Amino acid sequence: MSKQKSGTIKRILKDHFDGFWKMNDYRFPESYREDIKETVEKAMRCGTRDLGYSRYECLGCEGNPDPVFVCFTCKSRFCHKCGKKYTDDWSDKQQEMIFNVPHRHMVFTIPKELRMVFFDDRKKLNELSKQVAEVFQYHYQKRSKKRNLKVGVITVIHTFGRDLKFNPHIHALVTEGALDNRNEWVQSEFIPYEYLRKAWQKVVLDLLKKWFPENHKVIQLINDLYERYPKGFYVNAEKRMKDAKGAAKYIGRYLARPAIAEYRIEEYDGNIVRFWYEDHQTGKRVDETLPVYKFLFNLIQHIFPKHFRMVGRFGLYSRRSYQKANTVLSLYVFMRTKQLSFLFETKKKKKTYRQRMIEAFDRDPFVCPHCHRTMDLVEIWHPEYGFLYHYMEGMECVKNRRLYSNDQKQRAG
Repeated sequence: MSKQKSGTIKRILKDHFDGFWKMNDYRFPESYREDIKETVEKAMRCGTRDLGYSRYECLGCEGNPDPVFVCFTCKSRFCHKCGKKYTDDWSDKQQEMIFNVPHRHMVFTIPKELRMVFFDDRKKLNELSKQVAEVFQYHYQKRSKKRNLKVGVITVIHTFGRDLKFNPHIHALVTEGALDNRNEWVQSEFIPYEYLRKAWQKVVLDLLKKWFPENHKVIQLINDLYERYPKGFYVNAEKRMKDAKGAAKYIGRYLARPAIAEYRIEEYDGNIVRFWYEDHQTGKRVDETLPVYKFLFNLIQHIFPKHFRMVGRFGLYSRRSYQKANTVLSLYVFMRTKQLSFLFETKKKKKTYRQRMIEAFDRDPFVCPHCHRTMDLVEIWHPEYGFLYHYMEGMECVKNRRLYSNDQKQRAG
């Protein structure tokens, strides 16, 4: 059978999610079961008027054209349509703020014996991200205590492998060098691999002791894991990147993506889903066929709780250090290359719906087909707040807009 068309995931969700959820045979953490359900339901309604819309009309046009509705999206990484936009926006943001120095991409893995700890409590993954940064910071501090070297680390949390199984790991983009207490850049292209593995093992197992201090089974497991993994836990020092913009683009494309790309789904007949993936060790293609409910579980288990922070910024990339470090490193790059592009580079504006439609279809969706003038925005409706705007506006719209604005500020804060 030929590859499935775009929208297959949404079709599977619409066909089976309600029955899957009512079966309740698959265990999800109680703390965010409702978050999972809400995320999936929003993804199914993404791009429909159910999630709200902006309505445009050509007021006074004798041609009486049909109104244009721009439906709101769910803005979830789980949604394949929104996930693509999230990936692009995330990548653009990294290109604007990443230091123009060499970086290395590394992956810190969790052994299979510990994965269920993080399945039950995703917030523990945030603590792991901090420990990844500590592994690098400790290396540089040990290298020179007097100079107080500080490295830059960006971490991204992942929970899925190529086969969709739960496989939590931390991706890290690390500067190959550090700033000292005199704001001098100290280049470093090598961190001992043995140190990375054993240091990572120690910080993970130390966290396990902290989380389960009185649990004798956990203490025994920790001792066993030191024996089973005498070389430490696996760390993949994947790729060295000399170009900062290229590194940001790569890390954005590679990290901030949905669990499975739809082009990998070969067949869906209402009962089974057949997809393929490339085996990480052999490099060969593997075809897998799953019952639809099992496929749904494998997909949905990677949804995070609301407001979960997948991206961490540490050391030179932390809020406290970033501005000063960026200025110092931009001048450092200028002294070497005579280029100040990063220091004075202006931020890119996000593309509007109108711009994206013109680029994709070479057609302005807001131009009236009869009189050829730009249509007017006549109303904005939100499912929770009601009308936020209407061209014949009353006090109710003003009140709703104020409530919406206040709630958005609170969520952002």
